[in-house]
Amino acid sequence: MNHPAPVEVTYKNMRFLITHNPTNAALNKFIEELKKHPCSQLPFDGGVLPSNQIVNDWVSLVKIKICEEPDCCIAVHCVAGLRRAPVLVAPALIEGGMKYENAVQFIRQKRCGAFNSKQLLYLEKYQPKMWLSFKDANVHRNNCRIQ
Repeated sequence: MNHPAPVEVTYKNMRFLITHNPTNAALNKFIEELKKHPCSQLPFDGGVLPSNQIVNDWVSLVKIKICEEPDCCIAVHCVAGLRRAPVLVAPALIEGGMKYENAVQFIRQKRCGAFNSKQLLYLEKYQPKMWLSFKDANVHRNNCRIQ
């Protein structure tokens, strides 16, 4: 399978790195990098939508990490980096004030082929529960934290 390159999605004080699972050749390097950073797992099956609990946990994680480390970049991965990872990043963008249509377009500009029809319908109906807002939208160092 030919995987697209990882892409960074930045909006306000939020930075995400959307990527795919590592290949067997890159697995050792990937594991070594993970060991350097605290990690959280919010797994859900491919082809299904994330549960409300997963999305709530995800948005809470984003808020906590960005408040603790305003310059962090949160890595999100799935098998190809086209379905599950983008469908988690989009609600964070929506919670940050972006309209769903803009969030979908914004992610698709960087990750061509992102989202399936079920995910698009889910995002269209997504109702933000809390707005992610941060003090300084311009402070970022080139420091990417894998979560």
